[in-house]
Amino acid sequence: QVQLVESGGGLVQPGGSLRLSCAASGIIVRLSAMNWYRQAPGKQRELVASVSSGGNTNYADSVKGRFTISRDNAKNTVYLQMNSLKSEDTAVYYCNCNVGRSFWGQGTQVTVSS
Repeated sequence: QVQLVESGGGLVQPGGSLRLSCAASGIIVRLSAMNWYRQAPGKQRELVASVSSGGNTNYADSVKGRFTISRDNAKNTVYLQMNSLKSEDTAVYYCNCNVGRSFWGQGTQVTVSS
């Protein structure tokens, strides 16, 4: 059974940083494409960052240069380092992988506000 558990969200001031974690079980993250999505109130869920099994990364234009996706193979965990946060980054962030079907974590709230 695949489980993805996100953590690390919270309230941060504009310009601040947060690191989100996605602890995976039932899959091996280094063998899977792993994604971070976010959904803001009243908006559609959008892909923020992804890392392929080969280690290639992709980012939404809105977060390029500010967010970094990475993985720790020993901990079977994927991270999203978020720097220079803006109010428009406020959303629930979800970890996702597609192994036969799509699996989602429960989400973690990120609020950027002064």
